[in-house]
Amino acid sequence: MDKICIFARVSTSVQDYDRQVNELTALAQRNGWSVEAVFSEKISGAKKNSERKELNRMVEFVQVNNINKVAVTELSRLGRDTLQVLEVIEQFNKLGISLYIQNYGIETLTVNGEVNPMSQFLITILAEVARMERKTIRERVESGYKNYRANGGKVGRKEGYRKSEADMREQYAEEIRLLRKGISLRNISKITGVSINTIRKCQSLI
Repeated sequence: MDKICIFARVSTSVQDYDRQVNELTALAQRNGWSVEAVFSEKISGAKKNSERKELNRMVEFVQVNNINKVAVTELSRLGRDTLQVLEVIEQFNKLGISLYIQNYGIETLTVNGEVNPMSQFLITILAEVARMERKTIRERVESGYKNYRANGGKVGRKEGYRKSEADMREQYAEEIRLLRKGISLRNISKITGVSINTIRKCQSLI
């Protein structure tokens, strides 16, 4: 019998996550899954994973209690920040824990513990969405710079300037954290949009 955890989330204190829990509990009963724990939180899904205490409690629980699956009603319940969601899925994949997404009716891993091709397609789409979001942000910043220069402003580093180690640690804190978890340079680059060469530089800071 598969041992699962249910994870539910709503964005505001006036919302209720009982419907999510009830639907997933009924789903578990139909499939003969044993619900070992229920984790629920009322917090914006755009928050960083490090700021979400209940999510972190759930991740710790599944690692030490031989959990096979984590069930959510939809992927946005895991979070709305694409990079943060991808990070959790990557972590689950490495632990051999399958994420069941009810509204898609798919799991991230097959019964053999391999990445499900359909879920991999979904993850690829999410990564592309994240890339497009970053591209849009960069274009807006560049547009702002051009407008600033057109009005006589000066931007850029001072001559001879080199980014300090402290600045590198601050700017690439997420990349350094993923490196410490043992995630490959290629996957980190895919998740964060930062070049592999830059991530290599981050390795020297660990």
